[in-house]
Amino acid sequence: MSHYLWMAIVGLIVGAIARFVTPGEQKMGWIMTSLLGIAGSLLAGFVGQAVGWYRPGQPAGWIASVVGAVVLLFVVGKFKGGSGGG
Repeated sequence: MSHYLWMAIVGLIVGAIARFVTPGEQKMGWIMTSLLGIAGSLLAGFVGQAVGWYRPGQPAGWIASVVGAVVLLFVVGKFKGGSGGG
């Protein structure tokens, strides 16, 4: 149970950093920010394992997690903004 609590706390920190470094306004609450951070960490871990940076089961680092969350913010922003958004 404490693993999930730790994952949520780390996700909140990673998501908050990603929102801070991403230009523009991201309208989301702290739960969505936490989910963004968790998803960014999972994305970074998956990509890192695919290119050989991490062993299977090894979590992504902080910087890679933030980069993954920023990429997700960018992609979600493009989908929400439509063809004219940016």
